[in-house]
Amino acid sequence: MYIRTQRALAVGVSAQVALGAWAWGNDGTFGNELTVESLQPVFDRAMKNGLNLWDSAYVYGMGTSEKILGTFLKDWPRDSYIISDKLTPQCADYSSDSPVKDMLDMQYQLLGINNMDIYWIHNPVDSPKWIEEVASYYEGKDNAPIIGVSNHNLDEIKEADRILKSHGLRLGAVQNHYSLLNRSSEESGILDYCKNNHIYFFAYMVLEQGALSGKYDTKHPFPAGSQRAEVYNPVLDKLEIMNKKLKEIADELHVSSAQIPVAYAIKKGTIPIVGVTKVNHVDDVLSTLNIKLTDKHIKELENTADHLNLNLIRMWEKKMD
Repeated sequence: MYIRTQRALAVGVSAQVALGAWAWGNDGTFGNELTVESLQPVFDRAMKNGLNLWDSAYVYGMGTSEKILGTFLKDWPRDSYIISDKLTPQCADYSSDSPVKDMLDMQYQLLGINNMDIYWIHNPVDSPKWIEEVASYYEGKDNAPIIGVSNHNLDEIKEADRILKSHGLRLGAVQNHYSLLNRSSEESGILDYCKNNHIYFFAYMVLEQGALSGKYDTKHPFPAGSQRAEVYNPVLDKLEIMNKKLKEIADELHVSSAQIPVAYAIKKGTIPIVGVTKVNHVDDVLSTLNIKLTDKHIKELENTADHLNLNLIRMWEKKMD
């Protein structure tokens, strides 16, 4: 699946994978202290190799992620990259007469741009209020982005599409937690709905924040002090079983274990969002685009995941049933 915006279409830019800047917010989720200096070569490697779809949000460090990304964007023409950003209801000004404009203006300043390519309502808090707000803001505007919703279930997705259509717009994208260990967006019919209605489905946390990278196990747990450690360290024994299957298939295909969950998400017709904090993460993504998983691989991976019976729904989301 490819995503194109009007500007991207004009220069022939397309993307199968989005690069995530969540960790760039240094908000404690990943337990890292990332800097502009350490991330500059990551951004440069991605852009020079055609990976130009960047996903961020104001809530990722309350503007920190967007500000770092904006530092890098200033050296590139606006039509050379695609920006996916979000309106998080909890961060919006409910007392404002123009909350969407206020949020966008702040994000534009942080990013150093004056338009969005993809704009999301980050979660269903006070839905459908924020669908109405975004729809009203963009109604009749020539520069309306692809409008998406994130962390919404099927009924909420259909409701969002109805509201947008009443304003002469349409729902163009859905972004939910989707991985080998959380396929509720598939089981609930969301993936099929998106496919049948020409809606892009973005899969975030395809690597379960590194738990499916092969880097961590019972002898090498996540470093204490991060949200990842709290969630995944208690179930590392089960994750070892999943990672063993990932390594088995990776060895067969002569790739790294971390590439298989991303290739899986692509095979399932989604656009995976892959967090990148090191140059080798970008190189892994580039190599992943050449991986061809078979139906047999998919069945083996899903059977292994299903037998683990893990519940990795996070505090900000819900099961999509």
